[in-house]
Amino acid sequence: MTPRSRRPGKSTAADLAPSPPSPDALALADRLHSAAIHLLRRVRRHDSLSGEGPARLSALSVLVFAGSKTVGELAVAEQVKPPTMSRIVAGLARARLVEISRDPGDARRLRIRATSKGTRLLQKARQRRIADLAAHLGTLPQDSLVELGHAAETLQILLANWR
Repeated sequence: MTPRSRRPGKSTAADLAPSPPSPDALALADRLHSAAIHLLRRVRRHDSLSGEGPARLSALSVLVFAGSKTVGELAVAEQVKPPTMSRIVAGLARARLVEISRDPGDARRLRIRATSKGTRLLQKARQRRIADLAAHLGTLPQDSLVELGHAAETLQILLANWR
């Protein structure tokens, strides 16, 4: 498709792709990617105390922090197929962690929302993760904590502007 044949207002993948990264950015991205994965694995080990598996906790997290969703919206958010999400939601419903109701705008659609029990369970799991991370951060010198604070702010800005 040439630029002239493109419909006005339509973006292509090439239009949305950022420019090629520098070697320094690639090296940093590799280090951040690895650190993020290892950090998540370490704090996630406390999640078993919740009695729910990682897939259910992740879906519940979307509902607690982003509000009610359809199965399709949850599937997109969690990057799984709708049948997989249907099974996850069914398990959450059996545990009374979510409530399923008809969409007021379209009775054919179902909306899923976290119950107060689901919200409490997720908040406790999150508190355990944060406490574990804080305990380990507490072993660092103050100047390292300040640096990490600045890095966290920079990452939040990056995420807010992510396309």
